[in-house]
Amino acid sequence: MDKLLVKLRKAADQGEVYNLESSSNSVDFQNGRLHDLESKYQSGYSLRLIKDGILGSAYTRNLLDENDFINNALTSMLGKIRAGYDFPLTNKLPSLNTYDPDIAAVGSDLLVEECHRISAQIKSQTDAEIELGVIQETSNLNIVNTNSTRVGSRHSRYILNVSLIYPGGGTGLDLVLYDKAFRSLEQNLLEELIGMYNFSQKPVTTTGGPMQVLFLPASIYTLTWRLLSATSGKNIHEKVSPVAGRTGELILSPLFSLQDDPLNDELPGARAFDDEGTATQSLMIYQNGVLQNFYNDLEYGWKNGTGSSGHGYRAGMWGGDPITLKPSPNLQHLSILPGNKTLSEMIRMMDRGLILAGVMGAHSGNIPHGDFSVGVSPGILVEHGKITGRIKDAMVAGNVYNVLKNIIAIENRQHPTWGGMFPAILCDKINVSTKS
Repeated sequence: MDKLLVKLRKAADQGEVYNLESSSNSVDFQNGRLHDLESKYQSGYSLRLIKDGILGSAYTRNLLDENDFINNALTSMLGKIRAGYDFPLTNKLPSLNTYDPDIAAVGSDLLVEECHRISAQIKSQTDAEIELGVIQETSNLNIVNTNSTRVGSRHSRYILNVSLIYPGGGTGLDLVLYDKAFRSLEQNLLEELIGMYNFSQKPVTTTGGPMQVLFLPASIYTLTWRLLSATSGKNIHEKVSPVAGRTGELILSPLFSLQDDPLNDELPGARAFDDEGTATQSLMIYQNGVLQNFYNDLEYGWKNGTGSSGHGYRAGMWGGDPITLKPSPNLQHLSILPGNKTLSEMIRMMDRGLILAGVMGAHSGNIPHGDFSVGVSPGILVEHGKITGRIKDAMVAGNVYNVLKNIIAIENRQHPTWGGMFPAILCDKINVSTKS
């Protein structure tokens, strides 16, 4: 990378090299049997350069010809993408514990054994179709630029996902474990999942209308997606955000706080710098319902006149290969702060309502303005504080700003799930439509 930097200084005004290497072992179980086992190694380089205020970029899997790599980035400048910012000078970063050496001792045999154990317990207590996946991953990330930034980090990650599918239903209940190294799935979490499945197995019908809805963690990205869209520097710049210019206002329930904390190294993936080499920071988006901050990468920090907030990541909504993606404003370490009620207490608080365990069509509706209309996948009916069964053919619709003004309670613990660390949230007066 040092030789490449020397050539970049001659070819352009500024240059940046992003290098990522990762290796992983994954295990896939279906209905208690080993379905697939895979080991993978990936490596790649991504290059950005700025010349006469124009941005160029290129990427490669194998850095065989540095001159050709630079020429590809120079050729991309024909697109005339303006870049009025500088690549950062970043130093004196905090030291974060992002790698657990114990992960090196975890082989595929241990992952398979853990999947067998979990599957056996579920099969002995339910009639569910079981989908179970485990991935163990390590990665090395390095970023250098011509402005003397040289940053790097090493990461380890262990993810386990359990799904209990209702027979013939195509939907089910999910549980995710997320850590820096292998650890056995806690028995109480597994029993809680099995218990909710068994209580909700019976199909039931109900009339629709406004009712209480308990958003389980797996469904909450429906709400956070809209909140993040409105606070992204990209949508502020494009003037499609309904909360632009409203920092300091009480917009949501005082019970609700949303933050991005990349410096929390108790969780996997902590980062002292983003994918542009900018130092990261803990950022409150909403605190006790009050809008606090928007977030930017280098591009939109320049366009909005604020500078980067350290939230430029090579990431897409549904994943993707960081080597091929360009940085954009993203919150990669999101969490909703917990409340003071257990999940069981929240269910007992419900007179008549729906537990939204998963959704179909989270992309439906005007996302920047907060609208959504999703199919329940699945939905669990609660009457007089007790689960009575599972609802089919139902939809939940609303606007995130109205929904999160009517929070009744928030669970006292966070769960790893798609999009962040989220507790369950109980809301009132949500529109539910059913087939009956």
